Amino acid sequence: MRPSTRWLIVRTILGWLVALVMAFPVFWMALAAFKTELDAIASPPLLFFTPTLENFAEMNERVDYIAHAWNSIAVAFFSTAVAILVAAPAAYSMAFHPTRRTKDILLWMLSTKFMPAVGVLVPIYLILIWAGLLDTRTGLIIITLMANLPLIIWMLYSYFKEVPGEILEASRMDGAKPLQQLVHLLIPMAAPGVASTALLAIILSWNESFWCINVTAVNSGTLALAIASFSNPEGFFWAKLSAASLASIAPIMVFGWLTQRQLVRGLTFGAVK
Repeated sequence: MRPSTRWLIVRTILGWLVALVMAFPVFWMALAAFKTELDAIASPPLLFFTPTLENFAEMNERVDYIAHAWNSIAVAFFSTAVAILVAAPAAYSMAFHPTRRTKDILLWMLSTKFMPAVGVLVPIYLILIWAGLLDTRTGLIIITLMANLPLIIWMLYSYFKEVPGEILEASRMDGAKPLQQLVHLLIPMAAPGVASTALLAIILSWNESFWCINVTAVNSGTLALAIASFSNPEGFFWAKLSAASLASIAPIMVFGWLTQRQLVRGLTFGAVK
């Protein structure tokens, strides 16, 4: 066996091992969702059991799954759409009309992600109360898009930099305005990167839990809040918590599976010339 073939087999085995280790918690959670509470906490853990749907039935009685799911969908997609509309012109300007401070601005934007969200919880909470946006989808959408905006600008900036500047210069000589260049040339040419950025932003928005738990309640609670509601002073109900978690991650997992090709294509955009 040639060394290259042997190394390929080793890498394949290692890849599968890593994938199995990462997928095992989700697999075990999915099993627990169909167990009774006694089976879920059994020691040693039960791999074979009689499945039941009572956890999902009780979940629907305790929380309004449809309402929470709709809030998650609205927050994820609206915050991503607005963030892309804001980030695209900013990334275009910094990619093709840089100044001496462009890199400093980019680093400053990225540095805002270094601070824990809890550090700004009180001022943002007070601002939401003052603006009348506490426990509203609008308030949560604004917070989510602002949290993801630095990463979105950075990603679009890197994708736009891969587009040859000569193309935009030629269009400028033909009389194209900056907005026309962005809409009709830059975004179509960097479409895989823009799409992967939007997909990643949707996933991040869907998985946002800190702000959902702290600034929402009855009116705009997302699925993250629905999961948190299964924790109480009496302890954790593992089977019901697993059912709520499975129902919460299932939509975004299906979405990620359906869009994985576009996501991978966008993340590798510009890697091979």
